[in-house]
Amino acid sequence: MAPPAPEDAFSEGMPDREGASVQETFELFSAMAPKGWRVELIEGEICVVPPANGEHEAIVTEVVEQVIARRVDKELRNFTGIGLHVPGATDTARVIPDLVIAPKGSFDDQHEWHVPDAVLLVAEVTSTSTASRDRVQKIRAYARAGIPVYLLIDCEAGETVVCSEPSGDDFGHKSIHKLGAVVPLPYPLGFELDTSEF
Repeated sequence: MAPPAPEDAFSEGMPDREGASVQETFELFSAMAPKGWRVELIEGEICVVPPANGEHEAIVTEVVEQVIARRVDKELRNFTGIGLHVPGATDTARVIPDLVIAPKGSFDDQHEWHVPDAVLLVAEVTSTSTASRDRVQKIRAYARAGIPVYLLIDCEAGETVVCSEPSGDDFGHKSIHKLGAVVPLPYPLGFELDTSEF
């Protein structure tokens, strides 16, 4: 039997909230989300994402392992499941990247959502349900936040895209590499990622 669609998973037991704002609805969905599901708010759209599959998690884990082994700055840490407040087109967006790299101690508090000031890199691994957002809305969100590097591992397109030099709604520099290539990560990371391990 097929799992319920995201909208079905939240409809049972949902209180009547006619007239609720997008922000109120987002908070309600976040509170009701089953463990492992991610609820994000991007450009006024609430996105409910089911838990990742094994292939997705294997790629994220491989990136984490390579960062640990190759980072120049030993104070850098990998974070998964960290919620970020980023500037939206008209309001604040809330995103949970697949991976965040930031200095040690950047998220040592009890907050669920964090400002992205300390973030050096965010990474997203696409899936069929997230690919279009990862390629379009999240590029805009991460650029607006001034995050130095956005690493997009696009499994559907068979590419790794490295976005750097954030400016306005976009990144000034994008390099595209076929999956399987060695991908240089720019400052402030300054090491190579071997995507043949994915």
